[in-house]
Amino acid sequence: MQTNVVYSIAKKEIMDNIRNKWIILVAAMFAILTLVVSYFGSLGTSGWQDLGNTITGMTELGSFLISIVAFMLGYAAIIGEIERGSMSSLLSLSANRFEIVVGKWLGLGAVLCFTIFVGYGFAGILIAFNVSNVDILEYLVFIGLTMIFGLVFLTVALFFSTIFSKRSTALGGAIFLWFLFNIILPIVFVGLLATTIDFTQITMESTLKAPDWYFVLNLFNPISVYSTLITITIAPVQSSTGSGFIPNPSWYSSGLLLGVLVSWIIVFFILAVWRFQRKDI
Repeated sequence: MQTNVVYSIAKKEIMDNIRNKWIILVAAMFAILTLVVSYFGSLGTSGWQDLGNTITGMTELGSFLISIVAFMLGYAAIIGEIERGSMSSLLSLSANRFEIVVGKWLGLGAVLCFTIFVGYGFAGILIAFNVSNVDILEYLVFIGLTMIFGLVFLTVALFFSTIFSKRSTALGGAIFLWFLFNIILPIVFVGLLATTIDFTQITMESTLKAPDWYFVLNLFNPISVYSTLITITIAPVQSSTGSGFIPNPSWYSSGLLLGVLVSWIIVFFILAVWRFQRKDI
């Protein structure tokens, strides 16, 4: 693999997003939403919230937004170049298909991670001036895990960009994937769980012990994995949320959940390379 070719492709992706002000707009959006969540809280009560409540709110809201941003970044990464005719030019030069996928993933990943870091980081600085006992390290861990979460959806989008033959179809596929992970799968999993529960025995103060198969199913939804990973890794979030209505099983660990997210990235990156190698241009 030629490093200079990969670097050139990654740099092009970064510069394209800088020129159209995409990075600035998304970073500003992340910063504003973080500040809004931190000041108003999840229940709409005004006043700066502690770090645990802020991260909890941003985990819930961010999982929706970051998945959208990642899909929008990656859905046309390959098919868009093919439709414009620029992919043939890339391949006619010294770049091979593997280098193109690597370069695009690195460039788009840098854009996504930069926007998350700047947006959340700027908001974190303002929060630290208004909230006492802010653990900067915990907040940086939250940002880092959020970057990994974003890369999962970027890689999935990149893979689907190699499948479709039209940019418009790829956009439809990205929209479907967003609904699948954010809405459809959670409803299906909770619906399956509901078939095993006697709701007449549940009170407001009780907790529900779910079977292991329910938590195994949730490992197939990166949004559930990310949310749970934040909960069990970030100490302020643990103290603010407690065990929850459905406590996590003892075999859930930070290492396991982080490994699942990284596995999503690795598997779909390999699939993207494999599919692009076989795609007619």
